[in-house]
Amino acid sequence: MLKSMKQKFSAGGSSKQKESGRPGRDDVGSTSVSSSKSGSMGKGSASRPGSLSSQDKPPIPILNEQNLVALYSDPLPPFRDVPTSDKQHLFVQKLHLCAFVFDFGDPTKRVREKEMKRQTLLEIVDYANTGAGKFTESVSEDIVFMIGSNLFRTLPPPRTHDQENFDAEEEEPSLDPSWPHLQIVYEFLLRYVVSNDTDAKVVKKYIDQQFVLKLLELFDSEDPRERDYLKTILHRIYGKFMVHRPFIRKAINNVFYRFIFETERHNGVAELLEILGSIINGFALPLKEEHKLFLQRALMPLHKPKC
Repeated sequence: MLKSMKQKFSAGGSSKQKESGRPGRDDVGSTSVSSSKSGSMGKGSASRPGSLSSQDKPPIPILNEQNLVALYSDPLPPFRDVPTSDKQHLFVQKLHLCAFVFDFGDPTKRVREKEMKRQTLLEIVDYANTGAGKFTESVSEDIVFMIGSNLFRTLPPPRTHDQENFDAEEEEPSLDPSWPHLQIVYEFLLRYVVSNDTDAKVVKKYIDQQFVLKLLELFDSEDPRERDYLKTILHRIYGKFMVHRPFIRKAINNVFYRFIFETERHNGVAELLEILGSIINGFALPLKEEHKLFLQRALMPLHKPKC
């Protein structure tokens, strides 16, 4: 049944068509505390090589025009050019740099800064792949700050269609112009979630219920590449953060309820059904009453909408 539903709601085309080396969205917004690129990198390093205490970190920047100009005025050094004891400090600085977002609607605007951010994003992904000890508790706040600043945004309004003649299989997908940055941010988030360094008991205060809800909102993106990353990441979060499992199931239920009884349109129903298919395979028998109600109230009525 799940398979037939998934086919019904697929928007056409493989959502696994990831494009290499790029991601993004971008518009300078506002957030937390103030920051600057200054400060000696080795200053206050703990005795253990490469460690970084919360007191030694650069403060999280306010995402405004003034800080953008200041932080992008002088490129940060590559990781290979600093001693091991300073790499985590540099990692945090690069995370803060990548928290600023740009307007991809105008390809002539801030070309240098966009490319600088893209290269920095690729650098931090490579740095995270070089071994254990990168995703420590002290940098979790900075990691989630950068991820949230890039991903959690208002999606563009859905395109209007002539419902009588609309064929989702033949419709060209709407691709996000900021994908050159967004893709790398999603890749970084995926590696953060699956890393052995990421302790769910510690990180649950950053990857919390609000974080999960904001991820679920993005499933309505018209870009199939984005929905494919979201599907993989939410499934991994479900597997790793056991404390969030009941909440994730309930939140997916609510997405389906809105789709069935209110909007009758949602771009991510097929991807959410794929996640649920895997979750349901893990249910123990006999089924809990919660799971029976979900089948009756959320899954079965999915056959009703005509979209």
